[in-house]
Amino acid sequence: MSERLQCEFSLIRYVPDVVKGEFANIGVVLREVGGDGKRNATTTVRFTRDWSRVRCLHPQADVELLESLEAEIAARLEHEDGRSEGAKPLLTTLEDSLSNSVQLTEMRGTLAESLPAEMDQLLRMYVEPLRQPLERRKMGGRSVIVGRMRAELERAGVWRLMRKGIAAAQYTQPGDPLKVDCGYRNGRVRMFHAVSLETDVEAAKGIAYSATELREGVARVEGAELELTAVVESISNISDAEQYGFGVQVMEREAIRVLTVADLGRVAETARRELRV
Repeated sequence: MSERLQCEFSLIRYVPDVVKGEFANIGVVLREVGGDGKRNATTTVRFTRDWSRVRCLHPQADVELLESLEAEIAARLEHEDGRSEGAKPLLTTLEDSLSNSVQLTEMRGTLAESLPAEMDQLLRMYVEPLRQPLERRKMGGRSVIVGRMRAELERAGVWRLMRKGIAAAQYTQPGDPLKVDCGYRNGRVRMFHAVSLETDVEAAKGIAYSATELREGVARVEGAELELTAVVESISNISDAEQYGFGVQVMEREAIRVLTVADLGRVAETARRELRV
């Protein structure tokens, strides 16, 4: 197997109202970095070709202007890559030139087989909308998993000892809407969150993107390692195996342990033992 490339990526976000803070990811900046952490000359940018999320978020959005930014950013990237080491960092240069309605996230590390393949994967994971027939958007997928999880934990006598509805904002940043279903601490912090890969694969992408910041926040606030577990349906109950596999891959890529409802008995028994019930 060929050695993977060490890379960094940043998401480009459209934020029509900075006060509300609502956004849609519209593109990706991806660059290769050397073993010493310095940038190589290889930096790429790609925007979405499907603006439905932006139009849903902001019907009056100037999509043509947003599309034109891709060429502008590409030109700035090319210029920045050729500048000396004393030049301002890439992200600072871009953010100085863009209005507040277009923002970039902090760079995050990733390993790539190749830059084009990684760009395709990142766009698919974080930017492009998932296509799902309306008749398959059934209600109750996640609630069923949550119910099964609670039942097993109650049976083991540990539900009452667990934290519920854990606000990610206390570990990440104010306004983060994620609330992890439950968790406990026994040396390390263990958190469990139900994700329906049958009805809401977008949720898998959401928790995957939050995982690193959540993990770093737990280490900072509680001085402990976080083990984050997603509980999903058994694949035998899924009508779209490809979508299921994608959701699992997205989460495992961010070091999220993925278990199914069939594993909940084992989870509950481990919690009972660790909490000494």
